[in-house]
Amino acid sequence: MMMLMVLGLLVGVPLLLIGWAVSIYNGLVQLRNRFKNAFAQIDVQLKRRYDLIPNLVETAKGYLKHERETLEAVVMARNQAAAAAKAAAAAPADGAAVRALSGAEGALRGSLDRLMLVVEQYPDLKANQNMMQLQEEIASTENRIAFARQAYNDEVMAYNIKRELFPNSLIASTFNFGAAQQLELESAAERQTPQVRF
Repeated sequence: MMMLMVLGLLVGVPLLLIGWAVSIYNGLVQLRNRFKNAFAQIDVQLKRRYDLIPNLVETAKGYLKHERETLEAVVMARNQAAAAAKAAAAAPADGAAVRALSGAEGALRGSLDRLMLVVEQYPDLKANQNMMQLQEEIASTENRIAFARQAYNDEVMAYNIKRELFPNSLIASTFNFGAAQQLELESAAERQTPQVRF
């Protein structure tokens, strides 16, 4: 009888430990996939914005013949942000790619803000129906991006907390569950809502 209890302990305890480790591993996988999915939602909204920007520039181009530099800055910032978004979407767990996306998004936001300031100086452009519709769509997309960014950062926080807690950290380090990078705004200027006026 004693032998059966010892044998039960020798078999049962390792099985419990294996079950516990599997549970932690599966929880980390689930949270990692959730933050990757949350990043995919940001990516959808960023692509929407990147698709709207060329239309905005084309609409403004006819009116802003003397503002070529501003338009070129918007296009260049859009292309850089799109490239950074593509790199971050390919590896949302790569902190450097997410930080590069944050920086590129800040530059794009700044160039869009400058464009909107220039648009204010041209009443005919400001009153143009296409321009008004594009500005409204961009403002709506900015709101969607903000909500998607918040959801992503919440998922990243949940994942990072789970992977850092002991004993989860043992499983996380054994199976290379690295820290995820939050999508943060780089500067105070980026923290301001873009001014879209009608």
